[in-house]
Amino acid sequence: MSFDNNVPTKFPALAPKAPSGDLLLAHERAKAQFNVDELSKFMYTEEWLNKMHKVLKVLETEPAFDKTNRYYESRQQRVGSAYMKDKRLIELIREHNWDETEVQIASFLYDMSSPFTLHYGMFIPTLKSQTTDEQKKLFLEPALKHQIIGCYAQTELGHGSNVQGLETTATYIPETNEFELHSPTLTSAKWWIGGLGTAATHAIVMARLISNGKDLGPHPFCVQIRSLEDHRPMKGVTVGDIGPKFGFNSVDNGFVMFDHYRIPHVAFLSKYAQVKPGSGEYIKPPNAKLSYGTMVFVRANIVMGVRYAIAKATTIAVRYSAVRQQFVDAASPRKWNNKVIETPVLDYTMQQYRLLPTIAAAYACFFTGSEMLRLYNLNQEAMQQGNFSLLADLHASSSGLKSLTTTMAVEAIEDCRRACGGHGYSMFSGLGMFYQDYLPNVTWEGDNYILTQQTARYLLKTFRNVVAGKAVPSEYNQTVTYLSQYMQNPKAKCPATSPKDFLNPELVLSAFGFRAAYGIAQVAEQIDRHGRSWNSMLVEISRISKAHCQFMLIRNFIVSLQDNAKLSKDTVKVLRTLSALFALHTMEKELADFVLSGYLNSEQATMLKTQVIDLLEQVRPQAVALVDAFALPDYYLHSALGRYDGKVYESMTSMAEREPLNQTMVVAEYEKIIKPLVHQGKNQGRWSADGTLQHAKL
Repeated sequence: MSFDNNVPTKFPALAPKAPSGDLLLAHERAKAQFNVDELSKFMYTEEWLNKMHKVLKVLETEPAFDKTNRYYESRQQRVGSAYMKDKRLIELIREHNWDETEVQIASFLYDMSSPFTLHYGMFIPTLKSQTTDEQKKLFLEPALKHQIIGCYAQTELGHGSNVQGLETTATYIPETNEFELHSPTLTSAKWWIGGLGTAATHAIVMARLISNGKDLGPHPFCVQIRSLEDHRPMKGVTVGDIGPKFGFNSVDNGFVMFDHYRIPHVAFLSKYAQVKPGSGEYIKPPNAKLSYGTMVFVRANIVMGVRYAIAKATTIAVRYSAVRQQFVDAASPRKWNNKVIETPVLDYTMQQYRLLPTIAAAYACFFTGSEMLRLYNLNQEAMQQGNFSLLADLHASSSGLKSLTTTMAVEAIEDCRRACGGHGYSMFSGLGMFYQDYLPNVTWEGDNYILTQQTARYLLKTFRNVVAGKAVPSEYNQTVTYLSQYMQNPKAKCPATSPKDFLNPELVLSAFGFRAAYGIAQVAEQIDRHGRSWNSMLVEISRISKAHCQFMLIRNFIVSLQDNAKLSKDTVKVLRTLSALFALHTMEKELADFVLSGYLNSEQATMLKTQVIDLLEQVRPQAVALVDAFALPDYYLHSALGRYDGKVYESMTSMAEREPLNQTMVVAEYEKIIKPLVHQGKNQGRWSADGTLQHAKL
């Protein structure tokens, strides 16, 4: 009997067990007590949503943007697909005359970094902000036209967060008016540089400037890495890809080393600092704080990006939890058409405890990200007038918030994946690869633990100023405000006498402010009075940064809902409940700090826990509508579990059919491996009815 081995595996045309996912989600959406579209427009603006839908229609019909095979591709195929997307995006921009926002939306929806990502994300912005007019013509204009492709080469094999420890040198040669780039050690190899592995022709290289025998520290240079004729490495340059990674494998992260490689004087980016031709005289930047503004902007956008990350994870997990049914709750059985059905897992309190505070965290990050961008713009205006008073607080807070929120996002993605049970382990969930690719956020733009030290230094300095009477509370500096309140009453106690008292926003803010101030005061005492070293206090230093930033997240969430004329009363009511859940769930997780500070007693801790469970019950009917308001299209989610229509099981089986191993009835290795083993087994013995192998007598 012969058969066609090339016939793919197909599932029978059967429907899932009733009620179907679409009906279950429709039932959930009918519970909403607010207008989903109103909330979406508030977060994104109607203009942005319209642009997203316009761009989405284009991408869904473009082969280069097709995600169908994303979960089945090898690394080489993934990089190749990313290249095709990059090329087609450039063409689409011209064909549809997309503006900057529409280009950003296209990259957001595709949701996978590519070899050109750092060209847009770091190479071009650096050239815009740190070049002279001459350098803009030489480097920026060709970069904007894709005549050169760039990346940003800072991290080295031996140094990452410690930028001052970078080893690559750039020595000024006055005789030829050139700089000589050199990698003196193996650890000086630039490493982890996105786009450098195969794509980049140029790189912004951070190297130690040496002029007239003086080491002036790391400075940026625009350096040609590969030939514009045949893409081969320039003489004196060793460059390549660093190999497969835990995630992010659509990007060609690379390495580069320089062997006394000469570059022209104009390669030194000299908008702020200069090296005079001939003499090599070094001219310092006019203000060392000028670069802080850019860092604040980047980190504020990272916080907004956290909102998207948590929103994606919770959208998938919440929708799936509303569709997935397990067991019958004997105490409160679910019925559908008068028949008892299994309980959707979202009805279980433990599932709510895992997921509903995560929804709240996404909204908290939205409000704080918005506030950080508002303060960034205020600070930019102030700095233009020579006023740097906002900068220190803003820089410290943005550093700590980047650390806190990206850690929250990584934990949320993994918690949501686990909340999806066994199917969460499948790539088809949309959470596995997402977790892998998001994970670098806790390291780049500042390692999360290192950044907390920047925040803590500012907090301790501010505390000392408050103690000395040198700091005055203001609307824009909440750090001084809560520290001043603490100093007025360092023995304050929480006034709550019932669980509902914890719904008072002023009580909650006072609690978080006191907790942060108490921690700062304790660290200051250990360092200033008891002579403890900075290194010995790093654990507590991390904790006070976290406490400060949690205060900010909660304050921004609460304050943003006060007198908000852009939202209806119904929507504000739901969001206030959500803000209370976020605040009290956070307080419960950090309960040790509040009790050790003496602010909460054990009875109040019990009240707090009671109120958290009560809030879960209030938020539960709004859960699906709240994730719908994130307005994340199925194309973006690329998840069998998180589909808007709830067709989870149809999608899982359809995606399994596309698995390359299922494209033939019999695996290719059968003839060489399985068949000889099976036939050998037949010759050596036989299987009995009880499933044991009866060996033939020799």
